[in-house]
Amino acid sequence: MESIKRNILLNPGPATTTDTVKMAQVVPDICPREKEFGDIMRQLRKDLLGTVHADPTKHTCVLFCSSGTINIDICLNSLLPDNKTVLVVNNGAYSSRAVEVCQYYSLPYIDLKSSVFEQPDLSVVEQTLKNNPDIAIVYTIYHETGTGVLNPVKEIGALAHKYGAICVVDTTSALAMRPINIDEENIDFCMASAQKGIQGMAGLSFIIGNVQEIIKSKNYPKRSYYCNLYLQYDFFERTGEMHFTPPVQTVYAAVQALKEYYAEGEMEKWKRHQRVADAIHEGLREMGLKEVIDPAIQSGLVVSVKFPDDPNWSFEYVHDYCYEHGFTIYPGKISSTNTFRLCSLGQIDVKDIKDFFEVLKKAMSGK
Repeated sequence: MESIKRNILLNPGPATTTDTVKMAQVVPDICPREKEFGDIMRQLRKDLLGTVHADPTKHTCVLFCSSGTINIDICLNSLLPDNKTVLVVNNGAYSSRAVEVCQYYSLPYIDLKSSVFEQPDLSVVEQTLKNNPDIAIVYTIYHETGTGVLNPVKEIGALAHKYGAICVVDTTSALAMRPINIDEENIDFCMASAQKGIQGMAGLSFIIGNVQEIIKSKNYPKRSYYCNLYLQYDFFERTGEMHFTPPVQTVYAAVQALKEYYAEGEMEKWKRHQRVADAIHEGLREMGLKEVIDPAIQSGLVVSVKFPDDPNWSFEYVHDYCYEHGFTIYPGKISSTNTFRLCSLGQIDVKDIKDFFEVLKKAMSGK
């Protein structure tokens, strides 16, 4: 097989993939209604449960065709009973997206907004739950991708359960990178997309969650047709197929990516991401570049870097220079501070980061 040009993506997804994942998409054409393809998706759903140690007698995995944001839409519009409220524990741009979903569907919600530079205050979360017994969903993000802050999900989930709510967690930029145990961390529903932690291709997303809660949601208000969790789950269970046309080639890539995930191993993969993050921290220190978030609350997956205090600094120039040399960096998501992000996602290792910093030094010196 002829090798494909390798780009190092330091953006927060899609991530750098292996050639074997790329080539897994080159398959004979098949109608996705064939039993053979249904069997492939059925096995993929089972295998994805293992990424968060989900109990297959209690949990299921439901596939959807889209980017990861569809999962936020689906969980919020599908899992909220009538006359109940969503509590969004909001400390960043990606948890703010859940607020926007609530607004678009006119769902009752509480936007519990806090500093993007810090973890949420658990005492405030609990007080909000105490004061609002109609809260049925507590929504948070495992790892705020805009900043790199790791949130106290286990504690938030425990509070949700204490007050009779379910805990829905956006794990898009953490699942299959950091070790996650869905039950131990008090998560009822989590979500991701294929182009992130499992290192597949964009276009396939999935929700892992409690089967009984999905079945209960059958009787909740119908707020969307395409984005209804029960409808998709039920169709999979009855037919083995997606309700609507799946991204066929992307599914094949996801199957291959998941094989490679299990071959590398959960802990070995996490160690690799940690090595990469450590190399990013070291490279930034050597260059005198400052990080925005306290390392003690960082995820080990995204590093937010302050723009240098230099009148000649141009993010566009540096981005374009790095891109021309095979490295992609990404703008920040903090409205009050100018930042860019370097991420340890994807099929990369320490050498890639060392090579990147050599390129970044040249970009910043104007050479």
